Amino acid sequence: MRLIFFLLVFISTITYAQQKPVQRDPYLQSPVQNQPQQVKPEDRVKIIHADIIDKNPAKYDGNRYLQGNVKLEHQGSILTADEVVMYEEENFIKAIGNTKLQNTDGSVITAGEMEYDGNTQKGVARKNVILVDPKQTIKTEIMYYDRLANLAYFNTGGTISDGQNVMYTKSATYFLDTKLIDFVGNVKIDNPDYIIEGKNIKQNQNTRTADFFGPTTITNRANPKNYVYTERGTYKMNSKEAYLNKNSRIHYNDKILTGDDMYYNQLTGFGTATGNVTLDDPKERRYIKGGYGEIFEKKDSAVMTKSPYAVKILEKDSLYVAAEKILSYQKLDSTKVKKSYLRAFRKGRFYKSNAQGRADSLAFNETDGILHMYTEPILWSGEKQVTGDKIEAYFNNETQNIDSLKVIGNAFAITKADSLNMKDEFNQVKGKLMTVYYQNNDIKEAKVIGNAQAINYVDDVDEKTKKNERIGLTLTSCGIIGALFEERVLQIISCSIGATSDTYPMSKIEPSKRKFPDFNWNTKDRIRKWQDILVDSPNYEEIQYETDNTLYNQAQEAIEKERAKEEAKKPKRVRK
Repeated sequence: MRLIFFLLVFISTITYAQQKPVQRDPYLQSPVQNQPQQVKPEDRVKIIHADIIDKNPAKYDGNRYLQGNVKLEHQGSILTADEVVMYEEENFIKAIGNTKLQNTDGSVITAGEMEYDGNTQKGVARKNVILVDPKQTIKTEIMYYDRLANLAYFNTGGTISDGQNVMYTKSATYFLDTKLIDFVGNVKIDNPDYIIEGKNIKQNQNTRTADFFGPTTITNRANPKNYVYTERGTYKMNSKEAYLNKNSRIHYNDKILTGDDMYYNQLTGFGTATGNVTLDDPKERRYIKGGYGEIFEKKDSAVMTKSPYAVKILEKDSLYVAAEKILSYQKLDSTKVKKSYLRAFRKGRFYKSNAQGRADSLAFNETDGILHMYTEPILWSGEKQVTGDKIEAYFNNETQNIDSLKVIGNAFAITKADSLNMKDEFNQVKGKLMTVYYQNNDIKEAKVIGNAQAINYVDDVDEKTKKNERIGLTLTSCGIIGALFEERVLQIISCSIGATSDTYPMSKIEPSKRKFPDFNWNTKDRIRKWQDILVDSPNYEEIQYETDNTLYNQAQEAIEKERAKEEAKKPKRVRK
């Protein structure tokens, strides 16, 4: 009786064990919830070798197990392990100890244990998991793999190394056919030359490219201050070229380049940007904007084109510069001091509240505060205008204002004789060389050397009305002229070397001699606000001044009348 009872219990135990479903990882749950499947013989997992093959009702729920040098095969892949449990009705196995899966594509997965479903060809590897293929090595604690889709996935953190880079991430999917790695969440790619950190990166191990789909930085390991930031872009890891397409910045040499679409080569240090480009230089307190820009990191230079302009930010009064092309660069001078330069080529314009100008090209030594104007330069300051073959403006680095000007070749300074009226009257001084001095942000004095000439209107105060009364006009010529610009008067304070000076009343100076032949007063192109530099010329309507020749004409009429009277007195000849 006892023997029969024991047998019944034993048989029921075996039956229960065979019917009890295996506890799988959720990733391996089959559509019919682990029920026995109709499997073709060729699709079953095959036993190649095992030291021991056994079946024990008290062990592994009565399923057959293999121990010692176990070797299995399925669809060309080979699995080896210390021990394997065979759930044969479900075509499912669980491998324990020194597990190794050799796949037909050449990839190898090793782990402490594995589960594998022969029907879905999906598996899970756990404990010190390592996937190795010709492109890289992946290490993690839990890996999910799908032989049909030919991919591996982990979300418990891991590293991927390819001989050049080590990648750290919480979650990644590796597509073994295309060698594409899809990183999700925070990623770090460690390279001897750079570090990539970002979110949502796809890396192709065949093409050696990485595509960014979230905030990402590429940092120069040798100089961490030099880095690239983007929110969408592509990076070629072999050539170290970055193509940046969204909210991107290139940080180099304490400067920042931004634009809509950008390119940067970390090896050469060359970069480009198009569309809404800005090059910011916080150390120089200057930025440049334009439609297209290029940077040369190793030469510490940059070029901006497509309607570029630069702004030098000063404490009280910023300097604005524009041209068809703007170049900025830094270099060591003869004393090994690093200096910053800004150059504007073709149709150069600049604006400052107390001085505005234009020339074919401008060159600004930002460190020393010297602005050079080349080829047909013209500078305005208040109601004064200065022209010449070349003009140099000298800034005071402490006050950041223009202290003086040097005009070299055909120097010519013009000022309205009275800015309060619209009369066509201008004080003028010219010569070969001219030095102009500022006081209180306005032109105060000029020294002219070489063929110096001046035309200035002379006023006197009427004792009765206490108002200025025009006396006449003075023509001055000498080797050196010293001129003082008062509020509405040009005063010749010195004239030496072959000096001649004559004052003519307005009734005796003909209009053609009131201006030098090369008189060039310009109101059409004058820059009156900083926005005027954004166009080739503001193209203002030329100011029409009133010509007053009344006294001269009256005098000429009187002369003509006297001449007529004298002619009338002469005896008339009568032909006989």
